[in-house]
Amino acid sequence: MTQSAAMTPMSKAMQACVDACMACHTMCEETMSSCLSMGGGQESMQVMRALMDCTEMTRMCADMMMRRSPLAAEMCAMCARACDMCAEACMSMPDDPQMTRCADSCRRCAEMCRAMAGAAA
Repeated sequence: MTQSAAMTPMSKAMQACVDACMACHTMCEETMSSCLSMGGGQESMQVMRALMDCTEMTRMCADMMMRRSPLAAEMCAMCARACDMCAEACMSMPDDPQMTRCADSCRRCAEMCRAMAGAAA
């Protein structure tokens, strides 16, 4: 990557995707904390795994977009998958408002990441 490519301002769409990834990352971290305080059985463990995957993927995806990685589009596609899986896992507990907020954040992020992955393809 040339120095000028790294200094080119991010497009509004890419910045919006980075923002969605970071918001989702934060929401998943908060939801993990909430999950840990609830305890729970096997269902809770599946949700925790999905939350951990999603929080890692969203952070990494945002980082890769910010540094204009040539792998960012592929990471956006993977991030969308992780967010979709996390939203589905969170909705296994639809009566929990934190889980519902997290699922909503994951869905928004997945949509933004899918659009970004398609834009660069």
